[in-house]
Amino acid sequence: MKNRKNGKIQYSLGENIGSFLIHLVVLVFALACVLPFLMVIIVSFTQESSITMNGYSFFPSEWSTAAYRMMFGKTSAVPRAYGVTTLATVVGTAIAALITFGAGYTLANKQCRYRNGLSLYFYFTMVFSAGLVPWYMVSKMIGAYDNIWALIIPSLMFSPFNMFLVRNFVAGIPDALNESARIDGAGEVRIAFQIYFPLCKPVLATIVLFYAIGYWNNYFNAVMLINDSKMYTLQMLLFQIQSEITAMSKLMQGAARANPPKESFKMATSVVTMGPIILLYPFLQKYFVKGMVVGAVKG
Repeated sequence: MKNRKNGKIQYSLGENIGSFLIHLVVLVFALACVLPFLMVIIVSFTQESSITMNGYSFFPSEWSTAAYRMMFGKTSAVPRAYGVTTLATVVGTAIAALITFGAGYTLANKQCRYRNGLSLYFYFTMVFSAGLVPWYMVSKMIGAYDNIWALIIPSLMFSPFNMFLVRNFVAGIPDALNESARIDGAGEVRIAFQIYFPLCKPVLATIVLFYAIGYWNNYFNAVMLINDSKMYTLQMLLFQIQSEITAMSKLMQGAARANPPKESFKMATSVVTMGPIILLYPFLQKYFVKGMVVGAVKG
């Protein structure tokens, strides 16, 4: 029961207990999500011999930066791979988001006569795929092979799911806005990018996050379309290094010298690859939920 006294709302004992239990459950759930990531960070700074003897621990007996020294040493190719992946992510995400917005706006625009047929065409690609061989042949045909465009263009075929999110969001904007802009003499491009584009920030932030994660974690394009080691993405290069460390540790079993940082390197790899996405999410969080809910319901 809520009681108002001296202009303040006072809650009953039962409501206070209920609020406490809810906050306790949320706190426990938050700790359950944070602790594994904290463990990953700690293990990445743990001496390999300590991991071998005691396993993973929040309080390791020996600390070491060997994994990060190996990853970012003077002769390491990781910084270059970091730059390649960052460039592909930024450029690819920006272009893919613009293409997706343009397609979503067009399919939501009642002035587009065949918008329902086009929507069915895009939906068809969600159900059926031409396969890997045509994808590979087309990528080579357009010059997206063994260069930076091989990491960007093959993934520019936007996700129909993202496109339908944008379409539904745009369809929820009142048509009177479009009609008034046309009466004032605005063209289609001006209406799309000066009027609708700013209003679509929530759903655009959502698809930007989706595309950024996809580009950042994409190693398939590098595997299929890249031969030059200088163009390796971060994920591709770290996987290669991890394979070499695993092979080296097998060869060194029983040797007197210390083993290479196999387990700590795995954890350091996770920290390096997850870091940028984790830092990006707080800036998009306020738009993310709204864009998902509104884009999925309206229309």
